[in-house]
Amino acid sequence: MSTSPADLPTVQPAPTIGRRVGSTLGRAASAAAHSTRETIRRHPTADRVYRTGVGVVGGGTVALGVVLMPLPGPGALIALGGLGILSTEFDGAKKVSTKANAAAKKAVAAAKDARARRKAAAASAASTDSTDSSGS
Repeated sequence: MSTSPADLPTVQPAPTIGRRVGSTLGRAASAAAHSTRETIRRHPTADRVYRTGVGVVGGGTVALGVVLMPLPGPGALIALGGLGILSTEFDGAKKVSTKANAAAKKAVAAAKDARARRKAAAASAASTDSTDSSGS
C-alpha cells in the first residue's frame, strides 16, 4: 500500500528565536501601552491633552497624505495611516477608517483584476501574432 504526499501529516516549522522574541516583545509593549492609556483615562486633564495630541498628529498625517495624493508616491497610504491614528481615540474616525480601508481593498482587487485581464490580452495577442507570422 503506497501513501501519497497528501496523506502524510504536515509538520509546522518551529518558530525562530527572532519570531518568538518579537511576539513576546509585542505582547509586552501592547500590555504596557494599554495600562498607560488606562492611567491617562483616569485623569481628565491628561486625557484631554492625550486626545488633543492624537488629534493633532493624526490630523497632520491625514493632511500630509491628502497633499501628497496628486504626486507619485504613497499619499493615499499616508492618509489611511493618519485615519488609523485618529481611530485609536475617535469613534467617527474609526467609522471613516473602516470604510476607507474597505474601499482601498476593493480598489486593489479591481487593479489586480485589470492587470490580469491586460496580461491575458497581451498573451493572446502575442500568440495570435506568432501564429499569423508563421502561417505567412
